[in-house]
Amino acid sequence: MKERRKTRRIRVGGVPVGGGAPVSVQSMTNTDTRDVRATLAQIRSVAREGCDIVRVAVPDGAAAAAFGKIRAGSPIPVIADIHFDHRLAIACADSGADALRINPGNIGGEKRTIEVLRAARANRIAVRIGVNSGSLEKDLLEKHGGPTAAALVASAARYLKICEKARFSALKFSLKASGVVTTIDAYRLFSRRFDYPLHIGITEAGTLFSGTVKSSVGIGALLAEGIGDTLRVSLTGPPEEEVRVGWQILKSLDLRRRGPDFVSCPTCGRVSIDVVGIAAEVERRLSGLREPLAVAVMGCAVNGPGEAREADVGVAGGKGEGLIFVKGEIVKKVKEKFIVAEVVRLARRLAGEKKERLK
Repeated sequence: MKERRKTRRIRVGGVPVGGGAPVSVQSMTNTDTRDVRATLAQIRSVAREGCDIVRVAVPDGAAAAAFGKIRAGSPIPVIADIHFDHRLAIACADSGADALRINPGNIGGEKRTIEVLRAARANRIAVRIGVNSGSLEKDLLEKHGGPTAAALVASAARYLKICEKARFSALKFSLKASGVVTTIDAYRLFSRRFDYPLHIGITEAGTLFSGTVKSSVGIGALLAEGIGDTLRVSLTGPPEEEVRVGWQILKSLDLRRRGPDFVSCPTCGRVSIDVVGIAAEVERRLSGLREPLAVAVMGCAVNGPGEAREADVGVAGGKGEGLIFVKGEIVKKVKEKFIVAEVVRLARRLAGEKKERLK
């Protein structure tokens, strides 16, 4: 892992972004923003999963009118996502938005961008310049022969000049494509030239399976190079899944910890217990824990005892039974039908002890 890239520090509500702050996990609601109750319910749901910052689409005046109520009821900072109509961005800034996201490919040029920046300055909030491969300016597409990494950076640089002209620096940038390689190359190019914080992700990544794979590869590669201050896993599915995958990426790189970190064996012909079923059920029952714990479900004597011993709570399977480990020590042997209940009980006990120590 490379040292994290040094970037400027901004704030999105109470969440610091850049300047060495922890990488924050973002998601976006997929409710009708005009439906305040449904949107707030979804925001609260993703917040429970560990979402640090949420973004909502503001496609029209009715959504902009609802935005203030949404922000007032949200437990986490809310970003207004604006395309096409700069007046919606201004309205949301005045209604309490914690930040704005505008797309340079469709916001309407320099004059309208400056009007948005003035509103952001007046309300002391940050702006994300979100460059997407699917909405690049036509002249840049022609010059670079398509939505290349260089074209994405050129678009960001163009709008950065506008921001600098307006003396507005509370900025973060994103340069997203649906292709992993193009996205990685774009962020690398931008990072060599500028020190603004970056929101990373693979846009329109896909369904839960394919999108998780693409996002994990792209986001993980960038984070491993020290690039990235906030992230969103863009999935065709519930936003709660985006947050869960985002946290798994951060945990796998030891960048942040939240909730259990599961280790389980892939199974083979030596296994004599239902590792697949046991592991899935343990993970399901412990999914609500916030305290960081290492939990291992292993199936045989090859790696089982070693992995179980390294975990906070672990099981090494035998023939119809399992050895239960806590903090490296064997505490008991139980029949297969009791493994799930025992691992869950001990994990919850340890989580409770950690929670008490933190009070």
